Amino acid sequence: MGTPMPGGGRHRRRIRIALPVAAAGVAAAVAGALLTTSADAATPLPQPTVKPAVSSPSLAELEKRVEGAMAGDDVAGKTSKASLSAGTVTGSIDPKIIGGNETTISTAPWMAQLHYYDDRGTSGTSDDIGFFCGGAVVAPTKILTAAHCVKGYNWNANGAVVTGTSQLPSADGTDLHGGTVTGVWRQWNHPSYNATTIDNDIAVLTLPVPVKATPIRMTTSGDTASYAAGTSAKVYGWGRTSSTSDDISETLKTATLPMQSDTTCSGAYGADFVKGHMVCAGKPATGSDTGTVSACNGDSGGPLVVNNRIVGVVSWGVTDCVAKGAYSVFAKVSSYVGAAYPRLDDTNISGDHKADLWVRNASTKTGYSKDSNGTSFAARESWGNWDGVNVVLQTDLDRDGYQDLVYRVSSTGDVFWTHYVISSGTWSTKQIADNWKTRTRIITPGDVTGDYLPDLLSVDSAGVMWIYPGKGNGTFAPRVKVGSGWNQYNSVRGKGDFNGDGKTDLIARSKSGSAIYLYKGTGKAGSGAFSARVKVRTWADYNAFDAPGDVTGDGKADFLARTPGGTLYLYAGTGKGTSEIFATRKSVGTDFKQYDIFG
Repeated sequence: MGTPMPGGGRHRRRIRIALPVAAAGVAAAVAGALLTTSADAATPLPQPTVKPAVSSPSLAELEKRVEGAMAGDDVAGKTSKASLSAGTVTGSIDPKIIGGNETTISTAPWMAQLHYYDDRGTSGTSDDIGFFCGGAVVAPTKILTAAHCVKGYNWNANGAVVTGTSQLPSADGTDLHGGTVTGVWRQWNHPSYNATTIDNDIAVLTLPVPVKATPIRMTTSGDTASYAAGTSAKVYGWGRTSSTSDDISETLKTATLPMQSDTTCSGAYGADFVKGHMVCAGKPATGSDTGTVSACNGDSGGPLVVNNRIVGVVSWGVTDCVAKGAYSVFAKVSSYVGAAYPRLDDTNISGDHKADLWVRNASTKTGYSKDSNGTSFAARESWGNWDGVNVVLQTDLDRDGYQDLVYRVSSTGDVFWTHYVISSGTWSTKQIADNWKTRTRIITPGDVTGDYLPDLLSVDSAGVMWIYPGKGNGTFAPRVKVGSGWNQYNSVRGKGDFNGDGKTDLIARSKSGSAIYLYKGTGKAGSGAFSARVKVRTWADYNAFDAPGDVTGDGKADFLARTPGGTLYLYAGTGKGTSEIFATRKSVGTDFKQYDIFG
């Protein structure tokens, strides 16, 4: 974006980076309180051997990937569509940022550079694939970007992510100008992404280690104000700065764009603009760089920001970005936060985007994990003897991408957090609460307060629920009262988002009548943390429940229920906050009577 200053742009061979050719046309003094400082657990329970997320690429390998991406001339997600099908704008789709200003990483600390290079393992270079996209850090190990930058590519084998700098690396990839480079562990793109129409263009990359960059949040599903026509938004990127040159910006740039109405966008692009899935912004392009402010090549996957929230992801536009009457098109984040947010909290034991099951045998006291394959669970793996505890919960309080456990000691009521330490390859166990014997419920549902940091909930003997807002490091802010009456339920469970709005919810079952209620999260703390309950089912034939998260891997929170006879049923989430909240149940085993704790 913007006209480059002399010497400020770097020409890379036939650069066409990013955007695709798209569819055209406990305080100890107070009993039961959370500790304000963690204490070491006296007798840590057995811990499993953890296989690292990935065999981390060497620095030299990461530098090679960066170098190859910067020299590449490929277009991420390129499609065969070459022209717009309708509207006043003509030309093939191929976006970038023009008409903006240089900015610093301190103003946009969440910006990330996504470098992809695959040398294809051949002696020649003609089949090499190299391209660059933008992205935003939305959690310590999570990058939000565009699906066209991810789908069809092996980011684990060929990707490198640079954060913490406003400058692009040197041509050989060795000078990161103060930034940090990491590999990629996992990738996810929206399951309905359409490479031809560039619809549902949103994705998340998971890094093997947390980065220090300050995350930015996505907007919420109910946000309409950010999309009102005329609202001022900012787009960020390192993309092309002119329609007549392949030079891209060495320094991060930003441009201010007014949001446009769906009517305006449809008028320009016809059926290629999918209302509800896309949003366009900017003033109509003039036909040249003069008077045009637009996203352009190299900006793909970068964020469109309103009031410090991501409201859009750079998706597509016209070739050379300045065709008369054209607008920049973005994936509408409010429509996709329900699908993308679970990927921010998708930590599971095996690291495959599917929530796993943790159980304890009632007689032997052996703990086991069972890996989800999407529709059932694999053979159990022993975690050793877990005698002496009466609560075990799966979570990720430090948001490092590795499964943590929170457990309560039966004799003392003390609560501990045990978590894997990436740097040392060992487990660390810390006490986080003192004398919680009388707490009737302890819940680790994820982020309740809307700050993308996992929280802890508990219900005391009087039926009052409290939120302990997590700080992302196993410590908590002072507790906040949600409300009373929670002891009317014999089960309160939750992990993730059940109704598809990107906010953490709870499922509760009444002691009388066995009614199942959904408490929709609001993203707030205190008495407004959950909306009024909604009855969604009546389940009298179950005696144990679990909510491990997204078992199926489809981006929706799921639920498990066990009969007295020992049959465990998977209720796949539908994303609906009604009686249709779960799909038809599916048996995932008949031998679960032996277990007395479900994680």
